[in-house]
Amino acid sequence: MAEAEARPERRSGSDPWSDLALTLPFFVIYHLGVVFLPVRNAADLVTLELVKLADNDLAKYGGLTLAIGVVFVAVLAVLGRHRELRWQRFAWAASEGVLYAVAMRLVAGYVVGKLRLAGGDLAPGVEAPGVFAGLVLAVGAGFYEEIAFRVILFGLGAKVLRLFAEPIPVVQVRLLTIGWAIFVAAAFSGWHYVGALGDPFELKSFVFRWVCGLAFTLIYVFRGFGPAVWTHAVYDIWVLVL
Repeated sequence: MAEAEARPERRSGSDPWSDLALTLPFFVIYHLGVVFLPVRNAADLVTLELVKLADNDLAKYGGLTLAIGVVFVAVLAVLGRHRELRWQRFAWAASEGVLYAVAMRLVAGYVVGKLRLAGGDLAPGVEAPGVFAGLVLAVGAGFYEEIAFRVILFGLGAKVLRLFAEPIPVVQVRLLTIGWAIFVAAAFSGWHYVGALGDPFELKSFVFRWVCGLAFTLIYVFRGFGPAVWTHAVYDIWVLVL
């Protein structure tokens, strides 16, 4: 029991308090960096509003971003008055992210190989954007795409579906949730081919990203939002930076 209490980061998935703490660095890093880039993540609906509030002034924009970070820290201080979030929790989240990212890449590549799909690279995407841009875009994708696809589309969407589907047997509820997860993963994959900056569609990369979307959903369901964000960001850093 003492061992379990000493390492709560390993005991179960994350909770809202730890999710906020674990993902706050991604929010701050992304928003302080993206203003220097000619592009931003398509799921990011915040940057343009911050720029407007700052009257296109870079110093004001940076101040607003840091102010939001300070508010988050204040919320953490209030919510976690009787809890301690040690640096080991971040180290464990990073380790999980690396482990899940590698496993996800191997599994998705195996699935694509078994389907014998022709095409180029497994996860093509844009040309190498450089270390700074790649890092900023990676943490932004991890933060905002997980909010959009896992928290809102999958999490909230599944609750709405179950609400309208009741009363049905538990088995059917689970099948409905699984079907919705498959659909959301496909939507996540298709997201990468939409818009002016979208990749040219290719079945091989679509299936690969579909499997990755399912992996992110599993991580979100069983480990929580924070670990899903870390995994997504680590994987994108692997692809865009390393």
